[in-house]
Amino acid sequence: MSRSRWLLLPLLFLALITSLLSCGGSRHDTDEKYYLISANIQVPYWKAAGAGFMQAAEQMKVKAEFTGPDGYDPKEEQAALRKAIAAKPAGILVSTADAALMKADIDSAIAAGIPVITIDSDAPGSKRLFFIGTNNYGAGVTGGKRVAEELHGKGNVVVFSYGQANLEERLRGYRDAFVDHPQIKITRVVDIKGDPRVAFDTATEIVGKEKDKVDAFVCVEAQAGKEVATVLNSEGIKGKVLVAMDTDPDTLDWIQKGVIAATISQKPYTMAYLGLQMLDDLHHNKLANMDRDWATDSFAPIPAFVDTGSSLIDKGNVQAFIQSKQSATGSAR
Repeated sequence: MSRSRWLLLPLLFLALITSLLSCGGSRHDTDEKYYLISANIQVPYWKAAGAGFMQAAEQMKVKAEFTGPDGYDPKEEQAALRKAIAAKPAGILVSTADAALMKADIDSAIAAGIPVITIDSDAPGSKRLFFIGTNNYGAGVTGGKRVAEELHGKGNVVVFSYGQANLEERLRGYRDAFVDHPQIKITRVVDIKGDPRVAFDTATEIVGKEKDKVDAFVCVEAQAGKEVATVLNSEGIKGKVLVAMDTDPDTLDWIQKGVIAATISQKPYTMAYLGLQMLDDLHHNKLANMDRDWATDSFAPIPAFVDTGSSLIDKGNVQAFIQSKQSATGSAR
C-alpha cells in the first residue's frame, strides 16, 4: 500500500468516529420537549424540583418547561396539563393537586401516546405509567416517632393539612406511629386549603384560647410550619412541640432558632431530575403498550413506584443540609 493511502486511513477512521458520535448526539429531535406541571410552583419546594428538571434538560440538551399556577389551584393546574397535552410533547411529569380532577386528562395523554409519570403527589386511579416520589406513609411514621419522643409519650396534637392524597398518607403514618403511645391524641386536623394564612390564623386562635390543651403541632405540608412557628415565637409560647414538612428556608431558620423541633426533608430536585431522564428513555424506547397495568406485571419494563427517599432534619444536621443544598442548587433559599 502506498504511503499516501497509509496516511489516509487514520483520517477515514477519525471521520467514522466523528460520524458515530454525531449520530449519538442526534438522539434528540429539535422539537422534542418535556413538561413538568404542578401547583404552587413559586414555593421553595417546587423551585428545587424545577432546578432538577432544568438541570437534567440542560445536560441532555432537550427542551423543557416547568409550568402551573403560582398558588394552590387544581383547576388552573388542570388547564396547564391540557395545554401541555395539546402541544404533543415527548413526555409529561405531573404532581396532581386533585387526582380525581386530573385523571381523565392523564388518561387522554396516555391514549395519545404521550408518556406521563406522576411525581410527589400521585394519581393511582389514572393510567399514568408510574409514580416517583416519597414514601409518604413512611415519612409520616418518621415524624410521628419524633413527636412521640418529644412528648415523652403523652400529649394532644393538632395537625395542619389539606386534601391531597400524599398528605393523607403522611397523616396515616402519624396515626400509626401514635398507636404505640395511647396517651398521644390527635385532637384536631386543620384543613388549610393550600392557604398559609389559614395556618397562621388558626394557630393564633389556638394559642389564644386553648394553648393549655395543645402540646404539639404537626404540619404534613410545607407551608404551615413556618406560620405556626411565627405565631409561637411572637406570642412567647414555650414548651410546644412543632414538627414541620419540607425544607423551606424559613422552616430551616426556625429549626436553627429552636422553635421547630424537626422537619421531614423530601427530594424534589431528585424526583424531577430522575423523572426527566426516565421520560426521555420512554420516548426513545417506547413501550409496546402504554395503556396497560404494568404494576401487576412481574416482568414489566418499568417500575410501579420509585422511592426517592426522605430524612429527618433537626438542629443537629440542619447546617449540613443547607450546605448540601447550596452545592446542588447554588442557593440556600
